Amino acid sequence: MTSPANRRPASGRRRDRHGRGLRGRLVPATVPLARTKAEIFDDLVLDTVETLEHRFAKELAGVEFAVEDVPPELNVYDTDVLEDGEVPLARLLPGRPGRADMAPRIVLYRRPLEFRAMDHDDLADLVHDVIIEQVANLLGLDPDELS
Repeated sequence: MTSPANRRPASGRRRDRHGRGLRGRLVPATVPLARTKAEIFDDLVLDTVETLEHRFAKELAGVEFAVEDVPPELNVYDTDVLEDGEVPLARLLPGRPGRADMAPRIVLYRRPLEFRAMDHDDLADLVHDVIIEQVANLLGLDPDELS
């Protein structure tokens, strides 16, 4: 039995039984590998949205853009959903005229889009095309006019 005088003080850092401390990050934050797939996807969406907002600032002033991992479970999707087969890729929620609390919203579904892309460049093109199509539907324009 050890006396209280012989006990080591409890420190804030715990060590395992081999005397090793807590592990730090495996990759420095400055290295691109430290970014998650979701962060990379968000950047792709932001790049396209910023490009469109420079050209259509007035028309897109109240539009919200969002990213969800997967689409909600619904049996039937409305015409506001952009689908590939039966899998939703994005959804346009047009809002309600005259109601400030219901702004138009475009939601992209990350996992179905990532699944369809072969690589990063393909994903960037796919995200761009989906956003262009949804914004064109919202503004009542031809998607070719926005590209």
